Amino acid sequence: MEYVPHTERDRRRMLETIGVASVEDLFSDIPESLLRKAPLSLPPPLAEQEAFSLLEEMASRNRPGRIVLAGAGAYRHYIPAVVGHVTGRSEFYTAYTPYQAEISQGILQAIYEYQTMIAGLTGMQVANASMYDGASATAEAAVLAAKTLGRNRIVAARSVHPEYRRVLSTYAWANGYDVTEIPFGPDGRVDGKALQEAIDGRTAAVILQSPNYFGIIEDLSSLEGTVHSAGALLVACFTEALSLGILKPPGASGADIVAGEGQSFGNPLAYGGPYLGIFAASEKFLRKIPGRLAGATVDRDGERAFVLTLQTREQHIRRERATSNICSNEALCALAASVYLASLGKNLKALAELNVWKALYLKDRLLSLPGWKPVFSGPVFNEFVLRCPDPRGVNALLEREGIIGGCEPGLDYPELGDGLLFCATEMLSKSDVDRVVEILSGAGPSAG
Repeated sequence: MEYVPHTERDRRRMLETIGVASVEDLFSDIPESLLRKAPLSLPPPLAEQEAFSLLEEMASRNRPGRIVLAGAGAYRHYIPAVVGHVTGRSEFYTAYTPYQAEISQGILQAIYEYQTMIAGLTGMQVANASMYDGASATAEAAVLAAKTLGRNRIVAARSVHPEYRRVLSTYAWANGYDVTEIPFGPDGRVDGKALQEAIDGRTAAVILQSPNYFGIIEDLSSLEGTVHSAGALLVACFTEALSLGILKPPGASGADIVAGEGQSFGNPLAYGGPYLGIFAASEKFLRKIPGRLAGATVDRDGERAFVLTLQTREQHIRRERATSNICSNEALCALAASVYLASLGKNLKALAELNVWKALYLKDRLLSLPGWKPVFSGPVFNEFVLRCPDPRGVNALLEREGIIGGCEPGLDYPELGDGLLFCATEMLSKSDVDRVVEILSGAGPSAG
């Protein structure tokens, strides 16, 4: 049965109420040239079985790569079966907001546990109940800093993920902020002198990523003094959450706000989403951080209970005092992260160390190929950039063998046009690496 929520009479009455003659009048601000008036060119409707067969046929054209060497903000990690088991339970797997009522003690406790684990990993006092993704979380951190300090300038390292910087630019444009980018040095780290010169009395936040887009681990401790001496806030961001298992927590390096992507914690790549935005901050920003916070308390019987404690969004407080328009979080993705982290426990550090060793082995083997050279000298976590004679030819060769090659940093950094950004996680075996090198050395199955 067709689902039509409004009758023609309903529509007419609504249009009369708001003072327009037709639905088209609602879109009068859109240029005529951009409006599509002809029907969409869609195939005729199919029966369920026909649609299923069509999708199966389309899926069979895919050639999923078992070996993946690409990262750059989206990482292939092993997800323990317990994650899917818990997140798939009907108590959690709902299309509707699962924590509206305080009777939802299970999801509220899960959020509380998530916040606690994220605060511990980042070295911050508070963490919110998650956000859309790492890019929006980073941009929200800049907005918080600007509104808190009453300044309108954001300084971001050029080594911050290019897509994160594009989202930041959009937020900055909408809020009237200036964004200044600072270069990286030969080691791939932020140029400290350039950072010092870029900061002034209008700077609200300095955004640094570690490990940065090139996989280089930044020394945040050596830079925070420069940031704070200008009265600005240090925003530490990341795209690879697993690095928190082994690196010094950003909070311990002087970060005021920590923002990043949590996809690595039990969430699949899933063609780009949904992902998990992580946001943590110093306690002094407790009432200004975007999104929600769940807290622990006791009920009237003295039993431990959980509640949504703060919601500093515009729907709940005066609009002019809201620091964010974020209206939802990623509760199911945050739950997956909670289950993932709980299942790993202290083994998170061992897993992070395994990623480092895998990356170093892959890097060492690739550098044995003729003409391959390192680009940066800084320490890495599980990603690195190498120069090679023919980057696109390398990826094409690997693709023919069902292997997903490295990302092309030259698309965003022209000076790295002959480079490839590789990633190695625990999903890459020694024999996988050896096979990749064998193919690239001309000894692989299709080399001839």
